[in-house]
Formats: sequence, structure tokens, C-alpha cells
Amino acid sequence: MATSVRGFSSAPCRDVPGSYGLPLVGAVRDRLDFYYFQGQDKYFESRVERYGSTVVRMNVPPGPFMARDPRVVAVLDAKSFPVLFDMDKVEKKDLFTGTYMPSTSLTGGHRVCAYLDPSEPTHAKVKQLLFSLLLSRKDDVIPVFRSNFSSLLATVESDLAQGGKAEFNKLNDVTSFDFIGEAYFGVRPSATDLGKGGPTKAAKWLIWQLHPLLTLGLPMVLEEPLLHTFHLPPFLVKGDYGALYKYFSTVAKQALDTAEGLGLSREEACHNLLFATTFNSYGGLKVLFPGILANVASAGEKLHERLVAEIRGAVAEAGGKVTLAAVEKMELVKSVVWESLRLDPPVKFQYGHAKKDLQVQSHDAVFQVKKGEMLFGYQPCATKDPRVFGATAKEFVPGRFLGEEGSKLLQYVYWSNGRETENPTVDNKQCPGKNFVVLVGRLFLVELFLRYDTFTADIGKDLLGSSVVFTSVTKATSGPGSE
Repeated sequence: MATSVRGFSSAPCRDVPGSYGLPLVGAVRDRLDFYYFQGQDKYFESRVERYGSTVVRMNVPPGPFMARDPRVVAVLDAKSFPVLFDMDKVEKKDLFTGTYMPSTSLTGGHRVCAYLDPSEPTHAKVKQLLFSLLLSRKDDVIPVFRSNFSSLLATVESDLAQGGKAEFNKLNDVTSFDFIGEAYFGVRPSATDLGKGGPTKAAKWLIWQLHPLLTLGLPMVLEEPLLHTFHLPPFLVKGDYGALYKYFSTVAKQALDTAEGLGLSREEACHNLLFATTFNSYGGLKVLFPGILANVASAGEKLHERLVAEIRGAVAEAGGKVTLAAVEKMELVKSVVWESLRLDPPVKFQYGHAKKDLQVQSHDAVFQVKKGEMLFGYQPCATKDPRVFGATAKEFVPGRFLGEEGSKLLQYVYWSNGRETENPTVDNKQCPGKNFVVLVGRLFLVELFLRYDTFTADIGKDLLGSSVVFTSVTKATSGPGSE
């Protein structure tokens, strides 16, 4: 019989439904569903439907033989998901990638900040280092962004003129890598010994860590043993990582001085800066910009007209300059970025071990979770929750977050491993670059619509998100972008 739980209104208390299946066999079967037979979204949605609950027991990839235990309690709605942000209830030690952990040989032998729980002393030191780095470079972000991405758009125009199309993702991979390096450390990676090879080395290193959660589109009989059963040998990317490390150890001298003042060794700090810059920042921009562009392209010319008016109007008021104050006035631009992050968060999975016996509340019930059990969240299920976002929960609504009513929904935007209404601290696991990401997302739209009145593009799927191929651009006919 259902009972109510004190502190959780009148919600009935239930055992967590679901099934893990037979040992080993169940986890392998579920892995095949996840990658090949159902796909990510359907995998989770089908289990919610089967058990009539958004809190449900299931296996998550990669399973055998990389994960010691694939069993989780999944929280798949906007109400239950935030338990993963509560540091009093969950532990985050070695859980950044979930039920498996890549070899520390891929990070110089160190457990970098992403894998540390806030209770570990090094966590606060590294996160403070990242805060200090972002603060020290805040005045450089806008000019460095504009310099790099105006060059990207010039290449788009050249490619369109020559071949009638321009592949954005390839251009973005190169430009975002240079932008991040220059924005954080003042030196474009392509201008150093790394040359043009930085993005390829970074991508290879990323795949070595994420391959258990990826499918490359190869036949299942090849992918299963190659990507999902055993770790790829770290020595195969040792040279790539060494080249990246050399760049960071050379250009990050000021940040490394700061690190020593915080009690970190220069070596450990450098490995952390490499990870935060390359995995978190660069890896995020590889997903963010194509996602924004895909949504805006699909929305069509009417949205483009609204963005043009808002962006050029604010820039004109600022004397024709793109300033932080001008960008802050662009409410629709900000809403579009948040909506893109809601629909397609760069990091879709979150994890946490229950620190104690606890209750997790969904919209409909309260569930008992035992100490030590793994809690898991698939973020798109939570951020497309129709109980919060209504009938358009799965649709791109550009102005969703405008006005007083729209701002109330921001607490349900979770892309940063926390609520959008909250801020990262040394005591939580929220992304230290949260505000930086939202800013560069807005700057991307500003650069685009200062330069163009409208554009068209073909949209598809890429390894990590959307793929975008420009098919036409219409140069600006009025305002600051037309000069």
C-alpha cells in the first residue's frame, strides 16, 4: 500500500520499479538496445512507459566489461533530476563519465577536477584556479571571439562561392580550438608548434575517453568489441596528449603561477587546465554552436528578422560596438541560447552515488533509494518534461524564456550540472564556465546576424550532436553589420 512521506507533501511512497535482467546478459542486451535497436531517447522513454514511472531501475552503457556495475536508479523528469545536484545527498567521486572511468594515463596520471568530489581538498583548489583564469581573461573574450569567428564566416562565404556549400562543423572544430586557446591564454594554438594539428589531436584524445558511450556508425559486430567492451589503449594517444600538454605548459605560465599560490603543483595544474580547456570547453563548443545554428536555421526567416532587429538595435545604441552591456540587452538572443541548451545539452548524462538512504520525489511519487546506489539522469528527459514545458516540450521555441513567466522556467534548465538560476562554487559540481558558455553562445548569434540578414542550411546528425552545412547566406543590408 502506498504511504505518504513527511516533507514530500502527499505524494505516495513507492519502491523503485524496473529490472536489470539476468546478470551480464541483461546488461549486454540493454547496451544493444541503447546503441542499435532503440537509440538513446527511445531507450529511456520506453522504460518510463513500460514501468509507468519516471524513476526507474535499469542498466546503462557501457556495461560489461568496462563497467563494474551497470545498474542505476534513473531519474527522468524535471522534479527528480535535481537530486543529482545535491552534494548533501550524492557523492561524485570518479563519476564524470558514469559507470566506467577512463585510465588516468590519459590525464598524466592525475584524477582531474571533473572526477573529484567537492569533499576532496584538491577540488576546491582546481575550481578556484579555473574561476581565476576566467576572471583574468574576461575583457578578452569578446574581441577574441569576433576575430576568430569573423574569419570563420569569411571562409563560409568563400566555400559557398566555390562549391555552393560550407560545412560548418569542420570549420567550427578548427576555429573553436583556436578561440578557446587565445581567449584563455592569449595564444592561438595554430600559431605554436601545435600548428593546424591541435583539433585532430584533441578529438582523438576525447574519443579515447568517450568511446564507451559513442557509436561511430560502424557495423555492430565491429563496434561492440572495438568501442564498447574494452578500453582503447592509452599509449596510442600518448604523443597527441604530449603535444597538447606542451602547448598548455608553455602558454599558461601565469595561470600556473596562480595554481602554485593555491597549493597545486604546476604539473597537476597543467593537466587540469588541459582537461578543462580541451574536454570541457572545446568539447562543449563542438556541440553548442552546431546545435544553436541548427535550431536557428530550422526556425526560418521570421526568427532571423527578429534576431537581426534586436542585435543590430542594441549594437547601434552602443555606438556600433559589440559590448557586454549591449549583449546583455539582447533578451531574445539569450532565450535562443538557453532553449538550445535545454533541447541539446552538451553533456547528457549525470551520475551520483547516494551518500545515505534517501527519498527521491518525482511528479507522482516518492521513492526510497539505498545508500551506495547509483543515481543516474538522462538530461533530455528532464529538460523536455511536458509537466514543466507543456505540449511544446520537445520543440524549439525561441522566446520560451522571455518575460516574467519565461524566466520562471530557467530553474529547469540543467545543462551546466546545476540549475540555470544558480551559480557554480567550489562546493558544488556546477560547470565553472557556465556564464562563459552562455556568453559565447550569444556572441555567436551576434556575429552571425550582424553579418547576415538570413541564411539557409542543411541539418543532419554528427558524432556528438547536430551537423550543419550552409547552403546560402544573405549579407546584411542595414545596420552595423552592413558597413
